[in-house]
Amino acid sequence: MTVDSARPLPYAITGLGTLIGRVISIDEWAEAARIPARSGGVMTGELVERILGIEGKSWDPWTFADLGRIAQIGRDALLSADLEPRDIDALIVVTCSPYEVMLDQDAFRLARELQLPDEVVPIQIGAGCAGLARAAALAARMSSRNALVITYNAPSRITGDLRGGVNPIYLQNDKHPLGKSLWASAGIFSDGAAALVLSRTNDDGFVLYSRDSQSFGEEPGFTDPLIHHFGGGSSHPYGTPDAAELACYGMNGPQVKRYYTHGMMLNHAALDAALPGYVDKVRRIYTHQASPALVQTFAKLADLPPGKAPTNARAFGNLVSASTAKMLHDDLFAGAIANDDLVCVSVVGSGPERGAFVMPLRVGKVVEPATGSA
Repeated sequence: MTVDSARPLPYAITGLGTLIGRVISIDEWAEAARIPARSGGVMTGELVERILGIEGKSWDPWTFADLGRIAQIGRDALLSADLEPRDIDALIVVTCSPYEVMLDQDAFRLARELQLPDEVVPIQIGAGCAGLARAAALAARMSSRNALVITYNAPSRITGDLRGGVNPIYLQNDKHPLGKSLWASAGIFSDGAAALVLSRTNDDGFVLYSRDSQSFGEEPGFTDPLIHHFGGGSSHPYGTPDAAELACYGMNGPQVKRYYTHGMMLNHAALDAALPGYVDKVRRIYTHQASPALVQTFAKLADLPPGKAPTNARAFGNLVSASTAKMLHDDLFAGAIANDDLVCVSVVGSGPERGAFVMPLRVGKVVEPATGSA
């Protein structure tokens, strides 16, 4: 991204709602998951924590059983913004684990359940950890008065099972190119949802976005998608040989590490170019929570002051696109940030894609963050 790629984002965050599932310890998860260990037997919670760096997970296939609780988070955001459904003129839904995969039916159902006017066009974005940056970049190109952004992912429904363990296809899989490490997707990714209302203002917010396919900073374009999920589409439709085995979320660990570290530093440089001294001008910097180690590495490389960039990956795992919104909501509820504060979101994710945005808070009413239970 260059300075010229910074685009005005004339919105404030006026409403916010978030949801995580029942949080379990990594010991509890490992006991149910029974991940085969290379030395024989199964991995202990201590070993899983040592590899992934997380102490707990939002892991709740019951709370995230359908779109019902997701729709409620949308209502929470509307309540928070003191708006009615008729006031919303744009709906952007961000998820990489839709409940129905065809024809953007998740977005249609959410619009219907939230009673949004029929002239509101449902926009569904198939995005992972950088989904909020793509949504913000899209909103910057729109003329909406009040845009409702809903983001959610429920990996426990896909990589897990209803007994609280892990889908067997993530444990024994010799068809997927990343079969030996598929268990890590079940381990690191956690359930989360968030909804934000973006209302048009005259403030000097801005957004940056890049796919990095033509160039990756000074390097050639980055081509690895980071998450490899080959099955289930027209190339490998369900019912054909190996389609199920290929329809798993496989992380390319070394490339994730490379893209996160360099991508976040490119975001940091672009933010500082667009808003010199941005670190001191924003109240908080909410980074994507890929893993505790990667988050800590970025904070150290960027020389961020203590407390400037909070983290929740160790406590909850990677909540995908909801991770940054969850930190913002928790800070707002705790009084660590307040209206008229400038906040920054900086994220990278599969695609690959990355982006960042800065905008003020103007939340009408702070609703309590929601937590599910089995």
